Amino acid sequence: MAFLKRIGLFILTNVLVMVTIGIVWSLVSSFFGLDQMNSYVPYMMVFCAVWGMGGSFISLMMSKWVAKMFHGVKIIDTNHADPELRGLVNKVHELARRAKLPKMPEVGVYDSVDINAFATGPSKSNSLVAVSTGLLHRMTEKEVEGVLAHEVAHIANGDMVTMTLIQGIVNAFAMFFSRILANLVASNVDERYQMVVRFGVTILGDIAFTLLGSIVVNYFSRRREFRADAGGAKFSSRENMIAALQKLRSVYDLPIPPEEGQTATLMISNRPKAGLKSLFMTHPPLEVRIEALQRGRA
Repeated sequence: MAFLKRIGLFILTNVLVMVTIGIVWSLVSSFFGLDQMNSYVPYMMVFCAVWGMGGSFISLMMSKWVAKMFHGVKIIDTNHADPELRGLVNKVHELARRAKLPKMPEVGVYDSVDINAFATGPSKSNSLVAVSTGLLHRMTEKEVEGVLAHEVAHIANGDMVTMTLIQGIVNAFAMFFSRILANLVASNVDERYQMVVRFGVTILGDIAFTLLGSIVVNYFSRRREFRADAGGAKFSSRENMIAALQKLRSVYDLPIPPEEGQTATLMISNRPKAGLKSLFMTHPPLEVRIEALQRGRA
């Protein structure tokens, strides 16, 4: 499970959607005798493109609901009894106006000792910014503003839609290659077992190729973090953005358990990794992001 916790809730949801689509299609095609059609390459290409993109957009539509359910996010508003939480909502809305968002994001809080926040949602008009209680308790007002500005920048940049399109392309290739592999394997076994083998290899291939494709998705995720940092500096200030990242770097040098790793691609920070594991990093190292802001490159 440690590996899955690092690839992000969006990618995990996408894998589950893709596996469900693969199972349903395999069962339907077997029942109606369409197995041989799966070997017809042009047909397969169209099928994989449609369902690959479709699965990704289903994940996008579910993103807010899944994030709320997974973290137990409690939505707050400007009429909340707690003045600190009212101030949090007002600050998000102020930053959203600076970013010229068409509609104010929902604002929520979830219980966690970790210092983090995330933004998600299917569009700029239907978004969510959620922060952990650990962030509210352990960051200064200016540091919190830097984090919130970063998350609002993700929404303003349309990052969830961009990541969905990239994930959709990855899905299409994953489905295509898994079915090519399944047909090749099934053609080399006894005819009595071909349907079962094709079904099993297809599902395993969908999972394996989608996870492998997450390397590509995470590469683009790392690039978008620099854009969000630049947006955070614009909507708040460069000093606030740098202060927030420096606080995160100082905290993440401590052995805090990464229980929020499942939403890694959505959050402001992710713990550094080395070697091959760096291919699955959803965020660049904090020191690199700080240096980019200091030099004006972010």
